[in-house]
Amino acid sequence: DPDSGDNGRLLYSLVNAQTNEFDIDENTGQIFTVSVAGRAETFSLEVQAADQGTRKLTARTTVNVIVDSSSSNNIVVVVLNQKINAVERNILEVKRVLEDQLAWNVYIVGVYSNESERKARSSSDATRVKILAFDEANQELPAEDVKRKLRAQKTHIETELKKVFSTPVTVAIEEVPPDSATPELIATIVLSVLLACTLIAILVYVLYTMKKKRKDEQQYLIKEQVEIPEGIDNLYAVDKNGSLKNLEKLEHTNN
Repeated sequence: DPDSGDNGRLLYSLVNAQTNEFDIDENTGQIFTVSVAGRAETFSLEVQAADQGTRKLTARTTVNVIVDSSSSNNIVVVVLNQKINAVERNILEVKRVLEDQLAWNVYIVGVYSNESERKARSSSDATRVKILAFDEANQELPAEDVKRKLRAQKTHIETELKKVFSTPVTVAIEEVPPDSATPELIATIVLSVLLACTLIAILVYVLYTMKKKRKDEQQYLIKEQVEIPEGIDNLYAVDKNGSLKNLEKLEHTNN
């Protein structure tokens, strides 16, 4: 809007209460996903821009958002020592600086801080900007190449960002563990451990049952051997350890 003052100040909003899945920065118009992770589909959002003049003028347009459930391994996280609300207000300038210094097309995947509550958005002094870089042929560039160039251009990037934020800016690259466990992987591991424990318990129970059954059979045989009718010479007897031993034949003398 080329107007000045309130007539040139635009506020953006989503129409039809679509904030359960998306949100929009009312000052910049940047759209954020809220709860569409893992859903591969296209969403049609109706966005309104309104100036703040006495007689408010509005305009609406439809924005089609294509959500890809796949994730890229080439995302690079750039950490700025600025509050998240300041970074969001200047996100287009941040993008421009990165593109100028890297000489690549930069796509900003997300902007976030460690603060989980929205009311604390301005309390953190570190903001993370997730980016993807593409070459002139629109091919996604490897993360290591992007990191290497970011380190090489670090001083120039910080100099240009200082002009944007009107304060010294430091730029760092956040190293993310390459093989961080996903919830699905954690669930699989837990289920595998439980299954293994169950199988071990079943095996122990079977072995215990077999051993007990064998012991009962031995005791039964010993009992049968000990109980011999009277008047019959017992040629064999059982010692205290349960083993058979020869006995001397008893002499019976009838006087």
